[in-house]
Amino acid sequence: EITRVATLKLGRDTSDRVFPESGSTASFHSASHHGETPSGIEEFAKINRYHISMVAYFANKLKTIDDGECNLLDNSLVLYGSGMGNSNVHGHRRVPFLLTGHAAGTVKGNTHVRAKEETPQGNGLLTVMHKLGVDVENVGDSTGQITI
Repeated sequence: EITRVATLKLGRDTSDRVFPESGSTASFHSASHHGETPSGIEEFAKINRYHISMVAYFANKLKTIDDGECNLLDNSLVLYGSGMGNSNVHGHRRVPFLLTGHAAGTVKGNTHVRAKEETPQGNGLLTVMHKLGVDVENVGDSTGQITI
């Protein structure tokens, strides 16, 4: 009972899995290499919209669960993200991720952070680790923390 951590991966990024619930018939990996074409970007966006809707569904479920003086979402921190900033060219900078929940008050809400182009994803992950009380010097190629 020291910590509770769960990881859920929707599928290997290189898989040919199709998410028909998204409204797209394209496989995730093929759609991620959209060639910067409007139709390709739209197909990939359909899949991503579906995935983020599942995060919202999950967060709403957590919010309905009583966890003492608040709800389970308030006592949790859910990180949803990607391995790529620009999947079309395997770009690993400015990788987007979303945090929901407050980690028992250690993370404030209603914040949008736009990192500089050269910011490695590890900086965001390092910041999250420090917010959660995990004392590590770096995560991957991190160069420091960001303000969240």
